[in-house]
Amino acid sequence: MVKEPPILVVNKDRKQTGVRKRTSSTKHAAAKPRKKAPVKKEKKKKGKVSEDMLLWGHYVAMGVAAVLIVISCYYFFIRPYAYRWKPCYGLKAYGVCLPYGYQVHGFDISHHQGIIDWKMLQSTQNTPFPIRFVFMKASEGGDFSDENFSDNFAAAKKNGFIRGAYHFYNPKTSPERQADFFIQSVKLEPGDLPPVLDIETRSRDMEKLCGDLKIWLKRVEEYYKVKPILYTSYKFKTRYLKDSIFDTYPYWIAHYYVDSVRYEGEWRFWQHTDVGTLPGVRRKVDLNVFNGSLEELKMLTIPSPSKKR
Repeated sequence: MVKEPPILVVNKDRKQTGVRKRTSSTKHAAAKPRKKAPVKKEKKKKGKVSEDMLLWGHYVAMGVAAVLIVISCYYFFIRPYAYRWKPCYGLKAYGVCLPYGYQVHGFDISHHQGIIDWKMLQSTQNTPFPIRFVFMKASEGGDFSDENFSDNFAAAKKNGFIRGAYHFYNPKTSPERQADFFIQSVKLEPGDLPPVLDIETRSRDMEKLCGDLKIWLKRVEEYYKVKPILYTSYKFKTRYLKDSIFDTYPYWIAHYYVDSVRYEGEWRFWQHTDVGTLPGVRRKVDLNVFNGSLEELKMLTIPSPSKKR
């Protein structure tokens, strides 16, 4: 008897059923991420836009900061000194453009200029703009002496310059001590310019500083029998030395990079630049003019005992 092969209908159904189940589950599994995919893409897109905005904002902030830095540098560091680079169409000498209308020129020095060749410097007295006078630093505070003062002071007179000496004031030291120290350091002679008080440093108590300056001026005036010269900048004088008593002293104004003095009061000397060049002086030097004639400058000097003003 021939055996018939077994019927596999049930098995086929199972396989088919299994295949259907697997196919169905696969379709469902694949369908789920397809529904969520658009949401994820939107989140990424929004995140990218916000990152780009932050990056652009950062660049803009950096650009604005750079512009502000450039403007600040120009306003505070370049603009005040722009006069140095202005073209000179008039009196140019000693490396700068000299102010108009002044016949008597001079300079001032300290140990910062180093050793000076006074014989070479003497040649400036025979130029179209002769150098007639020189101020030099003698002392500072209550115990500092300029190391080159004695040699410079003697050499200036020997080479025919009208000489003067100044004291750099220190607000932290008593005015009596500073005045006495200057008197001990400087032996002025007839023909020398009056002593100079150089005040450039502010104090927390400006009222006290003004009182101390008056003490120094009075003490030095009593000793040398001549009114001292007051040296300070245009801004310092107009802002802090408003007391009328300071106007009674000859004023030496420091006012750089301007065509003319803006100070409305009386003044005798004008320090108009700090970048002058003179033969015999290796470093840059301050240049000055006297507000008057050579004869008037000589009248300002300390008189001999036999002469009366």
